[in-house]
Amino acid sequence: EVQLQASGGGLVQPGGSLKLSCAASGFAFDEYAIGWFRQAPGKEREAVSCINHRADTTYYADSVKGRFTISRDNAKNTAYLQMYALKPEDTAVYYCAVRWGLAIMDPESYDDWGKGTLVTVSS
Repeated sequence: EVQLQASGGGLVQPGGSLKLSCAASGFAFDEYAIGWFRQAPGKEREAVSCINHRADTTYYADSVKGRFTISRDNAKNTAYLQMYALKPEDTAVYYCAVRWGLAIMDPESYDDWGKGTLVTVSS
């Protein structure tokens, strides 16, 4: 059974940083692409970043490019999203998801999702 658990969210001031983790189990983690997505209140879920299984291809939403960094440690079955220079508009529930195949920025293409972790950026 595929299990994904996102963690690391919390309350942070504008300009601050957080590092989210996505712990995975129940499948061959090193064969799957990982995506990070977020959903703010009243808004649709949007793609934030994704990384392929070898960690040599990454994509970012324009809104986070240069501020967020996605990574993964296949030995630990864990993916990360390092977030810097956080803005109030980054406030959302953040989810990780997996898909077998290419890393793409389309939430509909991801097969399994973890429960989200809330990130609140506020002074």
